[in-house]
Amino acid sequence: MQSLREIYKIGRGPSSSHSMGPERAVKIIKNLFPEAELIKVTLYGSLALTGEGHGTDKIICATAKPSRCEVIFDKQSPCPVHPNTLDIEAYRGSKLLTKRRVYSVGGGSVVFDGEPADKYEKYADDSIYPHNSYSEIAEFCRTNNLRLWQYVELFEGKEIFMFLEDVWERMKETIHEGLCAEGVLPGILQTQRRAQKLYNQRHIDESAQTRENRLVCSYAFATSEQNASGGIIVTAPTCGSCGVVPSVLKYMQETRGLSDTKIIHALAVGGIIGNLIKKNASISGAECGCQAEIGSACSMAAAALAELFEMGLDQIEYAAEVAMEHHLGLTCDPIAGLVQIPCIERNAVAAMRAINALSLANFLADSRKISFDIIVKTMYNTGIDLLNNYKETANGGLAKYYDLKSHKN
Repeated sequence: MQSLREIYKIGRGPSSSHSMGPERAVKIIKNLFPEAELIKVTLYGSLALTGEGHGTDKIICATAKPSRCEVIFDKQSPCPVHPNTLDIEAYRGSKLLTKRRVYSVGGGSVVFDGEPADKYEKYADDSIYPHNSYSEIAEFCRTNNLRLWQYVELFEGKEIFMFLEDVWERMKETIHEGLCAEGVLPGILQTQRRAQKLYNQRHIDESAQTRENRLVCSYAFATSEQNASGGIIVTAPTCGSCGVVPSVLKYMQETRGLSDTKIIHALAVGGIIGNLIKKNASISGAECGCQAEIGSACSMAAAALAELFEMGLDQIEYAAEVAMEHHLGLTCDPIAGLVQIPCIERNAVAAMRAINALSLANFLADSRKISFDIIVKTMYNTGIDLLNNYKETANGGLAKYYDLKSHKN
C-alpha cells in the first residue's frame, strides 16, 4: 500500500477527483513540457458530465497559465478503464509535444495510462506497506505486539507524524474558517451556509446528546462548506467527504481533553483504513458511488475514534466494518454537479454514524460475523453494479428529480 500522504492531502476543494486530480495532471504535463504554448484537455465520463459544476475547466485553465488552454467536455465517448478520464495534449505552435491519457482515481491521485502510479508521485509507491488486507495487518500487529499507529510508524518512520500534525492543524483551521463564514455558497443552487447557525443555536434545556449532535454536525458542515466554496481542506479520503474525520476528532478532543499526539495516532489508524479501501476497492464516487467516499470516510472516522479510546484490533475492525456496511449502495447524485446537496448533510450524518459505530464496537466486537476485508470487497462489487446514473454523473437520483429552474422539488 501507499503512504498515508496519498490519503490525506491538503488542497483546495470542491472535488479531489474533479479539481485536485486534473490540476495535478496538468501541473505534471507543464513540468515535463515547459515550452508548451497550448494545453488542450478533453474530459470524459464523470469529469465531462459534472465538470462544470465542480469547476474542472476553470481550475485546468488557471493551472495551464501562462499557456493558452482549451477544455472540451466529451459526454459521449466511453471510459473503459475509469470514469474519471482525461486526455491532455501539449502544443508548441502547431507541433504536438505530447498526448497523455490520465485517470483521476480519487483523493486527488492521478495515474497516467501505461505508467506506474509512483512515477510522478513520491509517496505513491505501492510497496511502502507490505500488507494489503486488514487481516494481514492485524496478524502482524498481534505477532509483534503493535498498535496500528505503531505499525504506521514502523513502515513510514516518525516523520509521518510530523506530516499528520500539519494535517490536524489544517483540519482545525478549516473548521474555524467554516464556522466564521456566512452567506451563500457559489453556484446555481444558492445554498446557504449553515455551520455557524448550527454551532450557535443551542437551547437552554439542551441535553448532552443533543449538544453532541449539534457540535459534531456543525464541524462537519463547516468543513464541507469550506470545501464547496473552494477553500483549503484535507482529503479524508476525498474532498466531498472531508468533513467526517475532522468533525468527530475535534469534538472528542474538546470534550475529553485529548492531546494532539492522541489525535495524530488516531489519524494514522484512520489513514490505514482509508488506504485499505483505496487499495482493494475505490474511494471514487464516479467509480463506486458515494459509498466509496462518505462510506470510506465514516469507516476512517470510526476506526480513528476506536484508537482514541484505546480499543483492540478486533474492536477497531468492527467499528470500521459496521460504519461501511450501513453505507452500502449509497448513490452519488450531486444536484447540478455541485458538491453541496446532498453532500454537505451527508458528512454530518456520517460523522454521527461513526460515533454510533464506536459504541457498537465497544460492546459487540466479539460477536461480529463480517470482516472488514469482506465489507470492502462487497462495497466495490456493489459500486460496480450500480447504474452509471448514480455514480457522479448528475443524471440520476436527486440530481434528476430536483427542478433547477424553479429550485423546487
